Amino acid sequence: MSDSSRESTPLSLREVTPLSLSEIEEINEEAVSDKTIKSLLQKEIDLTLEIEAVESEIAVLEKSLNKDEEDEEQDLEEFEAPQWCVPIKANVMTYDWDALAKEVQFDVIVTDPPWQLATHAPTRGVAIAYQQLPDVCIEDIPIPKLQTNGFLFIWVINNKYAKAFELMEKWGYTYIDDITWVKQTVNRRMAKGHGYYLQHAKETCLVARKGNDPINCRHSVGSDVIFSERRGQSQKPEELYELIEELVPNGKYLEIFGRKNNLRDYWVTIGNEL
Repeated sequence: MSDSSRESTPLSLREVTPLSLSEIEEINEEAVSDKTIKSLLQKEIDLTLEIEAVESEIAVLEKSLNKDEEDEEQDLEEFEAPQWCVPIKANVMTYDWDALAKEVQFDVIVTDPPWQLATHAPTRGVAIAYQQLPDVCIEDIPIPKLQTNGFLFIWVINNKYAKAFELMEKWGYTYIDDITWVKQTVNRRMAKGHGYYLQHAKETCLVARKGNDPINCRHSVGSDVIFSERRGQSQKPEELYELIEELVPNGKYLEIFGRKNNLRDYWVTIGNEL
C-alpha cells in the first residue's frame, strides 16, 4: 500500500499490522478521529521504548553473568573437596529424598534455605548471588522423612522467624535453642552488613529436636554464640560444624542447600551450587 493511499484510508479499515516507530511518528494526528486509537498508538510508542530499555539491561546482565560463570569455573578448577565428604549436586526441589531416607536416617540436619526477601526491604545494593525460593517450596522439602531422632539446625533471616517456627511444628520438631553468629572482619572488628532499619552484624541459627536425642549425644557443650570472620557469599562459620560434631560425635550429618565452601569430611551435602 502506498503512503498516499495509506493516509487516505481510515485507520479502522486498515489491515491490522504492527507499525514501526518511524511510521507511528509520521501519522498525522489530525486525521485520527478516534481517541482510543490515539491512546493505543501512544501506548505502543511507550512500550517500544520500554522494551528497548529492558533489552539493554538484559544485555548488561548477560555480560555480568558470563563473567561470574567464568570466575566460578576458575574457582572450581582450583577447589579441592575434602577427601571423605559426600557432595551431591542436585536440585533440592526435585531430588529423590525417598531413596536417601531408605538408606540412612540422619542424626543432624543443617539447612540454610534461600529465603525469599521481603519486597518492602531492599538489599541496599548488596547482590544476591543465589536463587530465592518462596516459603511453599521450602515447606515441601521432606525433612521429616530423613530423621527419626535428632537435631535440625536452620538458618533464618529477620523476616522469616515466624515461618521457621511454623515449619518446625509442621515437620514435627520442637524448638530447643538458637545460635548467634557475630560476624567479624579480618581485624576482629564487628562486620556490619546491610539492613533496612538497622545494620546487621549477626545471623541466627535455630535449633530444634525431633524424637529423642541421637545416640552418643552430649550435653552442655560449646556455646550459643560464635565469633567468627565473615567469609564468602552465604558461607557459614566452620565453628558451627565443629559444635555439631562435638554435640553428636561420630554422627550421621546432612546439609541441605549446601555450597562447596562448606563441604566437610563425613558429611553428606546436597545442593545445586556444589
